[in-house]
Amino acid sequence: MVAELMAKQRPSGGTPATVALTRAGVAFTLHEYHHDPRAESYGLEAAEALGVELGRVFKTLMSNVDGALTVGIVPVSGQLNLKSLARAVGGSKAAMANVAAAERATGYVAGGISPIGQKRAHPTVLDRSASAHATIFVSAGRRGLDLEIAPDDLVRVTRAIVAPIGR
Repeated sequence: MVAELMAKQRPSGGTPATVALTRAGVAFTLHEYHHDPRAESYGLEAAEALGVELGRVFKTLMSNVDGALTVGIVPVSGQLNLKSLARAVGGSKAAMANVAAAERATGYVAGGISPIGQKRAHPTVLDRSASAHATIFVSAGRRGLDLEIAPDDLVRVTRAIVAPIGR
């Protein structure tokens, strides 16, 4: 299913991410695919199912930077550099967040955490490689559902910092 969603349209059964984007008047395209719960990497599964190059599909990772939950958004083909993430938000030490804490804080299930529409706003950093693309793909808030969005719109709606945080 591919649907163009614009402001003033409320998607039926929308996720908090799609609802937030619609309310903000941000254009995005929703992409649904069959999710296999046995998939080793949800991001790689999404890229393959959607036929999109790996560099355009991004994963949302929750970490703790000096005790504060922080969102890192990096290409699914790479990894999050925790030192670079901490530096980007003015912190000194970062570690991956506990899955249960990430799910509680975002309102999403691991593997479907969207950087948009989280229960509470968290400091967010988007890897600078996103800027090389007209649009990128991030989770729309559940496994098997991604949204395609312009990197500048993602930065605006999440108030993200753009920095080299991937490796």
